[in-house]
Amino acid sequence: MASSQNFIRNFCIISHIDHGKSTLADRFLELTSTVDKRKMREQYLDMMDLEREKGITIKMQPVRMSYILNSKSHIFNLIDTPGHVDFSYEVSRSLAAVEGAILLVDATQGIQAQTLANLYLAKEQNLIIIPAVNKIDLGGAQIKETKIELAHLLGISEGEIFEISGKTGANVEKLLAEIIKKIPSPKGNPDLPLRALVFDSKYDSFKGVIAYVRIVDGKLKKGEKIKLMVSGAEDEAQDVGYFKPELVSAPELSAGEIGYIATGIKEPGKVKVGDTITTKISNFQFSISNVKVLPGYKEPKSMVYASFYPEKGEDFDLLKDALLKLKLNDASLVFEPEVSEVLGRGFKCGFLGTLHLEIIFERLKREFNMKLITTTPSVLYKIKERGIEKSIYSPQQLSSEAEEIREPWARLEIITPQKYLSQIIGLVKNKRGEYRDTKYLTAERAILTCEIPLAELITDFYDKLKNLSSGYASLNYELMDWRIGDLARLNILAAGERVDALSRIVPRARAYEEGKSMVEKLKEILPAQLFAVALQAEVDGRIIARETMKAMRKDVTGYLYGGDYTRKRKLLEKQKKGKKLLKEKGRVRIPPEVFLKILKK
Repeated sequence: MASSQNFIRNFCIISHIDHGKSTLADRFLELTSTVDKRKMREQYLDMMDLEREKGITIKMQPVRMSYILNSKSHIFNLIDTPGHVDFSYEVSRSLAAVEGAILLVDATQGIQAQTLANLYLAKEQNLIIIPAVNKIDLGGAQIKETKIELAHLLGISEGEIFEISGKTGANVEKLLAEIIKKIPSPKGNPDLPLRALVFDSKYDSFKGVIAYVRIVDGKLKKGEKIKLMVSGAEDEAQDVGYFKPELVSAPELSAGEIGYIATGIKEPGKVKVGDTITTKISNFQFSISNVKVLPGYKEPKSMVYASFYPEKGEDFDLLKDALLKLKLNDASLVFEPEVSEVLGRGFKCGFLGTLHLEIIFERLKREFNMKLITTTPSVLYKIKERGIEKSIYSPQQLSSEAEEIREPWARLEIITPQKYLSQIIGLVKNKRGEYRDTKYLTAERAILTCEIPLAELITDFYDKLKNLSSGYASLNYELMDWRIGDLARLNILAAGERVDALSRIVPRARAYEEGKSMVEKLKEILPAQLFAVALQAEVDGRIIARETMKAMRKDVTGYLYGGDYTRKRKLLEKQKKGKKLLKEKGRVRIPPEVFLKILKK
């Protein structure tokens, strides 16, 4: 068995978003005949409809391929990874399960911010890096310039960098041969007790939680008793096998291999990413006393918080069940129950960014048929009240008694053509940020380092950056520290009633601008009511902006024909009194889609 490990290669593809990872994976699948030509489609490993619609990889996807070189059969375990900063936790887990990575750079765009971020993650894991310049077939490809940038970044010669086209397949076979040559075979002893690292999972109603694992030591067959060493959960392996990329059963999994274990465990919370699976060494005893738990993963830090409430209160348990199952498939999602006076019972959720929030919302809607109301995205603040410091996740938790508010700041790396530098620095300062440093990749391209409040980053910063730089700039960020800010709670009132889901914490200096913008937009998208509705923005108990929605007009005299005008006037007076009563006692119901439109600036 040890000799068969020599023919296994575990690797992943890392790059910035839209640099061609999934297309390159398609060529690998074709060259290794893993997928039948009749079934082949573009971006085959992007399994979710949502990924295809948005044109991005959201979930890592493992696949096992067989490849013959010099009459020797090799096994490739490839993990296709996302490229967007919001899904970097997916990338970090993929890297921990492999020995090498292909660093892919688009020849038309050059090195981007997430290229650097993913490269740093790979180096932390001491992976072998194989650099490749992609899209060499395109007319605007700057192959030479991109290779110079990559060679400078990695400290290697340009001759060590592959020139490929994932679309046409040019030089992709040479890249496969280089994987065999450069990336080491996995270490691990199949004769030791089982140690399997859980790097992902999903839920199956028949087989329970299916754990995606890298077998570090030992081996496992179907029917053997298993135990998760951290959670303590025990059951029997219902099935074991590989990814083709669909699940394919196998007689056993052995050291060095990547595959799945159908755990039989029906409680999603008992199987966690980063846990170690072991098995019994006799009928009565698990091997825990002899086995060290694998290091696992760092817990991801939530950057953005928002609350999800079911549109119907009785769907609370359904939402809880959906979130538990979704967390199996997305370990970076965190949530806990909360109660709102207006919206009822729901969950406060933590996300890695606003795109992550949007994806989770869409998956809940599509995969679990949930109808939800979501609150305005916010960040975690730290406040001091009566000398006691505490953390708050939503504007509703901010009281007027707060003596001090501290907000999170992020370190921002922006890679941009040199000609856009001054405009981008202006954008950073306009968003309350601070310029720190500029380094040059080449004479034409620079890395700009800045510091900025996280709350400013999660709103429309990315869109404005892309507009300013004609789409050429890219960014990556990481959480830094907490700083005191002059902030206030902005409330939105509809017909005198506060709409909690639209409250937000804003810089006091921009409260009027933010409040005016929100009530104007609400006036545009809120369905007309039978009575006039005052839409107001309030800060510190003072109204700072107002818009009035006119009442929806209903022609109550339409059925009358001729006759004395006093009949019409009586009906109009009656309608006027009814509207006045509605205005005094009526409530404005805001549909869920209105909240979503407000969130998307």
